[in-house]
Amino acid sequence: MSQAILTADEARIETPHVGVAEDAWRRFRKSPSALIGLTIIVVLAACAIFAPWLSEHRDPLAQNLAATTLPPSFAHPAGTDKLGRDIYTRLLYGARLSVEIGFISVGIGLAIGTLVGLIAGYWGKMLDTVLMGGMDVMLAFPSILLAIAISAVLDQRVSDVVKIFLAVGIVGIPVYARIARASVLQIKEMEYVEAARAVGNSTPMLLFRYLLPNIAVPLVVQATLGVGTAELDSAGLSYLGLGIQPPTAEWGSMLNDARDYWLNAPWALLFPGLAISITVLGFNLLGDGLRDALDPKTA
Repeated sequence: MSQAILTADEARIETPHVGVAEDAWRRFRKSPSALIGLTIIVVLAACAIFAPWLSEHRDPLAQNLAATTLPPSFAHPAGTDKLGRDIYTRLLYGARLSVEIGFISVGIGLAIGTLVGLIAGYWGKMLDTVLMGGMDVMLAFPSILLAIAISAVLDQRVSDVVKIFLAVGIVGIPVYARIARASVLQIKEMEYVEAARAVGNSTPMLLFRYLLPNIAVPLVVQATLGVGTAELDSAGLSYLGLGIQPPTAEWGSMLNDARDYWLNAPWALLFPGLAISITVLGFNLLGDGLRDALDPKTA
C-alpha cells in the first residue's frame, strides 16, 4: 500500500498556478489579428502623443497659399490641402482628437448604459419594462441619424467637441444597457449573490461589488469594439458639418473639407479616409482578440 502511494506521489505532476490575467494574455498573444489590432492602437496613441515631434510642420493650422494642393512628396508626405496646410501634420494632430472622442464618448455610453442595465436586470418587472422600452426606442433609429438629432438639439453654447462626446456617447447607451441587463438576469439568482443578500448586504453593495465585476468582461469587449463605431459616428457628423468645425484638425472635418476639390487633389480625401479605416480596423481586431482571450470557454 505504502509503495503504491509512494509511486502515485512520485508520478504526480506539479502544474504551475496560472492567474486569470496571465492566462488571458497567453491566449491573446496567440491571435495574430489581435496583436495586429493592438499594434495599430499603440501606433495611433504614439502619433497622438508625439505629434509635435513627428512632424517638422508644428502648426496644423499654418497656411501656405503658395503651396496649395501639392501632391505627396518628401517635404509633405501626405501632400497639402487647398489652403496649403500640411495634411500629414493635420492627420497627426487629428489622431489626438480622434482618440479623445472615441474613449470619452464610449465612457459616457458605457457608464450610463451599464447603470441602466444593472437596475433593469436586478429589479425587473415594471422598471425593467420602462427602461428597456426606452432603450428599444433608441435602437429603432440608425445610430448616425440619432447622433445627428442629438447634435442638432444641443444648445449652441455647447462646444463642438462636447456635442460630439454627448451625441456619440448617448447613441451607445442602449447597447451597453442590453448587455448589462442580460448578464445580470443570468447571475442575480446564483448562490453567491443569494448568500450576499442573506447576510444583509445593501442593494448598492450587491450591484457594484457582486454583480458588476462578474458582468464586466462582455462590457469591456463591447466598449473596445464601440470605440471604432464611435470614430465612425464622429467622423460622419463632422463630414456632414455637424461635428468638429474647421479649421480644427479632425479626420471627418478633413474629409468634409476635401470633397469640394478631391478630383484635383485625391490625396486630401484618401489619407483621412485611410486613417479612419485603419483605426476602426485596429479597435475591431483588438475587441475580437479580447473577447477570445477573456472568454473562459475558449480553449
